[in-house]
Amino acid sequence: MSILEIKNVGKRFGGLQALDKVNLNVAENSVHAIIGPNGAGKSTLLNCLVGKLIPDTGSVMFAGQSMLGRKPHEINQMGISRVFQTPEIFGDLSVLENMLIPCFAKRDGAFHLSVMKNMLSDREMLDRAEHMLEEMNMADKHDMHAASLSRGDKRRLEIGMCLAQEPRLLLLDEPTAGMARADTNNTIDLLKQIRDTRDITIAIIEHDMHVVFSLAERITVLAQGTPLVEETPENIKGHPKVREAYLGEAQV
Repeated sequence: MSILEIKNVGKRFGGLQALDKVNLNVAENSVHAIIGPNGAGKSTLLNCLVGKLIPDTGSVMFAGQSMLGRKPHEINQMGISRVFQTPEIFGDLSVLENMLIPCFAKRDGAFHLSVMKNMLSDREMLDRAEHMLEEMNMADKHDMHAASLSRGDKRRLEIGMCLAQEPRLLLLDEPTAGMARADTNNTIDLLKQIRDTRDITIAIIEHDMHVVFSLAERITVLAQGTPLVEETPENIKGHPKVREAYLGEAQV
């Protein structure tokens, strides 16, 4: 059963057709990767999903509800969280304080930094935030300033902050960008843990094929704004259309 349905989506910027009749279904509780060369339309498609862009044509449905015309915070409230290419955390706050923010937002529907001192005395929220840090293997870092974390730990914290909102769909925009190989492997292990232990759907845009083939159950390849192939990882490898999109010529 599909939780995300993209039908005939098109998006043009002046004379550039960034997306052209894109059709894509993401099965519930699956990991679906979207790959393609630079300029294929991956980021444009993701921005259409999170409300930063509105498609010119087509429809985007999540759990049977249209996502078109909704603001980013409204899409978040539908049960969709996004991890950005550059981790979006509050560098001047501690790791624990960062994790408290989505916990309060989930319970109260809103959050303001002005109430941070009150947050630190709320036992219910502290317990929840500390539990999330344990799940992210960051319990020993809860007093550290977020800005002092490594790139890999910043990403781990951001993923935990997304999960604290209990999303049904987690969108990952190149989650291992700029990471050393050790941090990349740790992120893969964390995402495998999330995939295997949570009732969640994951859609990932990623250039690192090691990450894609380690996680994805289905892969969609975009080229020039149009899906070329949707297959399992095993059938994607060596596919002539995929090799043509990446290498510029068909390989047999």
